[in-house]
Amino acid sequence: MSSPPLPGLDRRLFLTSLLGVTAAAAGLSGCADSSAAAEEASDAPLASKVPAGTSLKIASYQNAQQLQFKLAGFRDLPFKVADWLNIGAGPDVINAFRAKSLEVANNAGIPPIQAHYQGFDAKIVAINITRKPNYLFATKPGSDIRTVAGFKGKRLAFSQGQAQGVVLLRALKQAGLAYDDVELVPLTSNQFLTALQSGQVDIAPLANTQAPAYLAQYKSARTITTDVVDLLNLLWAPVSVLNDEAKAAAIAAYIPYWAKGQVWAYEHPDEWNEQFYVGTQNLTLPQAKAITALANKPLFPPRWDEAIRWEQETADLLAEGGFVKKFDVSELFDHRFESLAAKAVPAEYRR
Repeated sequence: MSSPPLPGLDRRLFLTSLLGVTAAAAGLSGCADSSAAAEEASDAPLASKVPAGTSLKIASYQNAQQLQFKLAGFRDLPFKVADWLNIGAGPDVINAFRAKSLEVANNAGIPPIQAHYQGFDAKIVAINITRKPNYLFATKPGSDIRTVAGFKGKRLAFSQGQAQGVVLLRALKQAGLAYDDVELVPLTSNQFLTALQSGQVDIAPLANTQAPAYLAQYKSARTITTDVVDLLNLLWAPVSVLNDEAKAAAIAAYIPYWAKGQVWAYEHPDEWNEQFYVGTQNLTLPQAKAITALANKPLFPPRWDEAIRWEQETADLLAEGGFVKKFDVSELFDHRFESLAAKAVPAEYRR
C-alpha cells in the first residue's frame, strides 16, 4: 500500500502514483500535450448493422454486467463478447484500454478526464444521469469526525482518476475547505478499506454498496452523508476502437442492452438483491435491501447538454487544484451515439 504523502508534496505527483507501471513504461509526460500524434476521431455515420463475427471486450466489474444480462434474458446479442473483464476502477480501465485488452467500459465522469490528461484518446458514448449520492464518507474506527467541516487537518483517501476523487473535491469545496486545509493521501479505491482499517487515513469515500459491510465489521466507525452527487454513469471507449466501423456498430448495438439492463435491475430489486448482493457479494439480505433502497433510478438523456456542463465543471475543479490542465471537455463526447440509450427505454427513464 502507498505511504501517506510527505508534507508539501506537489499534487501533480499524484498522477505518478496512480498511473502504475504500465503508464510509466509508456513514457507518458502526464499531460494532454503528449498526444500530439493523437488519432483523429471518426465522425462517419454508424453502420446500421453489426458485421458478422464482430466481437467486443467489455468491462463487467464484479461480474455484474453479464449476470444482469443473464437475469434480464439478453441472450442473442448481435455481436460476440470476446471477454467480460472484471475491472472497474478508472486507472485500471485506462491501463486496460492502453493494453488493448478492453474495448468498452462503464465508469463515472472523471476517468475520461484523467485519460485525456494522460494523452490517451477515448470518447464517451452513453450516459446515465445519477441524481442521488452513490458515495458517502466513512471514518476510521474510533474517529470523532462527524461533518465534512471536521475534515480540516485530517488525512483523506484521494483517487485522482476515479469518481471518489471528484466527490471528495466537491464536498471540500461545498464545505469551504481549501485543498491545503487537508492532507490528500493518493490511493486507488480498492485500497480505501484497508487504509481506513489500518488508520492510514481518517476518511475515505466509500460506495453505498461498501458501507454496510464496513460498518458491520467496525462498530466504532461511522459514515458522513452529503448531497454531493457524481452525476455521470457512462460508457466510454478508445478512439481507436470507435474508428473501427464494425466495432463502433457493435458498441452502438450494445448501448440499448446496457440501458435496458439497468432498468431491469431497478425494476426487479428483490431478484437483484438475492442473485447479486447475496449470491455473489456475500452480503446479508438486510444489507442488500439497504443498498437498493439508495439506488438511483436510471435516467438516460436524449441530449448530453447537462452532462457536458457537469463534466466541464469537474475538469475545471481538477484544474483549479493543479491535478490536470484546463481544457474543453466537449471533445470527450462522441455525439454519434447520443440518443441511443434514451431511445431504448420507456419514457419514464428518459431525462
